[in-house]
Amino acid sequence: MFDGAYRGRLLRIDLTSRRSTIETIREKYIKTLLGGRGLAAKYYYDEIQPDSEPFDNTNKLFFFTGPLTGLPLPSTTKFQLATKSPETRMYLCSNSGGDFGPQLKAAGFDGMIIEGQAKDWTYLLIQDDKIVFENASGWRGYSTEQTRQELQNALGGHRGGVLSIGPAAEKLVRISYINVDTRAFGRGGAGAVLGSKKLKGIAVRGTGEIPVADQVKINEIRRAAIQQLKTSRANHTKYGTPQYIEVINELGCMPTRNFQTAFFEETDRIDAHMMRSQYWKKNYACYRCPVACGKVCVVKNGPYKGARARTEFETIGLLGPNCGIADFGAIVKANQLCDEIGLDTMSTGNAVALTMELFERGLISRADTDGIDARFGNAEALLAIIELIGNRKAIGDLLAEGMHQVRRQKPEWSPYILEVKGMPFAAYEPRGFHGNGLTYGTSNRGACHNVGGWTIRAELQSGQYDRYALEGKGELVKTIQDNRAYVDSLGLCTVVRGSLGFSDNPKGEVMKAATGYDFMPELMDIGARVYTLERLILNREGIRRRDDLLPERTTNEAIPSGPTKGRILTQDMYSIMLDEYYQARGWSQDGVVQDDTIERLGLEGLVE
Repeated sequence: MFDGAYRGRLLRIDLTSRRSTIETIREKYIKTLLGGRGLAAKYYYDEIQPDSEPFDNTNKLFFFTGPLTGLPLPSTTKFQLATKSPETRMYLCSNSGGDFGPQLKAAGFDGMIIEGQAKDWTYLLIQDDKIVFENASGWRGYSTEQTRQELQNALGGHRGGVLSIGPAAEKLVRISYINVDTRAFGRGGAGAVLGSKKLKGIAVRGTGEIPVADQVKINEIRRAAIQQLKTSRANHTKYGTPQYIEVINELGCMPTRNFQTAFFEETDRIDAHMMRSQYWKKNYACYRCPVACGKVCVVKNGPYKGARARTEFETIGLLGPNCGIADFGAIVKANQLCDEIGLDTMSTGNAVALTMELFERGLISRADTDGIDARFGNAEALLAIIELIGNRKAIGDLLAEGMHQVRRQKPEWSPYILEVKGMPFAAYEPRGFHGNGLTYGTSNRGACHNVGGWTIRAELQSGQYDRYALEGKGELVKTIQDNRAYVDSLGLCTVVRGSLGFSDNPKGEVMKAATGYDFMPELMDIGARVYTLERLILNREGIRRRDDLLPERTTNEAIPSGPTKGRILTQDMYSIMLDEYYQARGWSQDGVVQDDTIERLGLEGLVE
């Protein structure tokens, strides 16, 4: 059926026995689930039991490329991870850029499964079909970057792809991430899964050529897409994702001081213009990307001189305004510190903001913070609390367990905790545009603006939707989620998807040129199939309507100041959207996938 793009093979690595095997991926799985996120969910469904714990030997990491990963098209950098999340204690899907996915594909594999547990700290070298287990005991305590450099050196000077973890993951900090060639599998704590398996990192180098069905057509499509991206993504090239800081704040949707309000008074000190004029050093581009939206920033003066990090909108928003910080240099330093330790900046920003609010309310004291004056706006406190989390010291030991455990252990703090299914909010205030609240609630990995659905364009930019309307938001969010599910399964960065025809109404010849099969008319159906398969996993793990609800601050408190002053998203308001969403999905009013939906989506041959 497929004349290109796929390799058809899966690499399975057992750390316990130190053995690897190669398996064939069934063509039916590819036809119905495409690749990437879809295949990762399928293998997770088949191999992870509902009662498996994140740090059990029975938990596994499923890495899958998509059909476009590594192909000579713009930004074919992405690949997908699924595992049982240490942070949320349920199914986790995550995607990342970098060179690792394309290199794995060039080595001859569409996917890789890591299982078992190493006896001693280990790293892996994958060079085409050659798999080598090496001792990494001497690397304990190394930062993600130190580990990445060691793994690159282990490839003998050849360019490859590298996964690495930092000291936080070694300590099983549940908000630790996996560094991927300086990109990341960020949210959900997948780094701690590698830490639990004593796997410090993986390096892969592939020398094979990834086939395509029609090379001439692929070249034609590539040239046209790159030309289109020069204009359509010009702001991404100049400013990257920080371009949204000013816009989101002006619309009254910027989380400020732990989401107590939604407008930050000093945004001009941390916005994209400030970044570009005073901190920007160079652009960073992922594999085959003509956009180069990554902005490498360096602090040139002041107490944080020399700090260097690639700052993104979410990181700035959650380490900045959400912690009351208006010092861009401090944000760069905090970003760098998280990267070195190996912490997800988004969950970390939420954890620091919670600590600061609890401190200001007198609910914790310096005895809890190891002497830190943990007030909003204190940049030194921001950095010190990050260190506490990474070292599991004082209140950092509890924060290192993630918001799921914080709420269980300290239920009296619930009014100040902003999370859904254990995952903290992204840097958008849902009381300022209500569809965003539905994305947080129904995201298959917890409160997430990506998997849940990026409604910013529809609700805040295009004027197509009233941001405070409730009707119509269920169908909107479902559509965006399905779009993202198939894009995540393709192996393509979402920033460039429009240049290749990947929208809510997919068009073009790229899939036929790549694979020999025209997936285009089926892509939205595949997206719905993938999203529903993930919900079946969540249902099996106990997730119901109660888990899709929003936290108290969102539903009980109106925004007290700024452009969205007085706005609230009550449970009754939210229920209108949630009911509509469940109906659009074909789920019950308790959020359970129905049998006729399984049949309609063609899932009956894939699930029990």
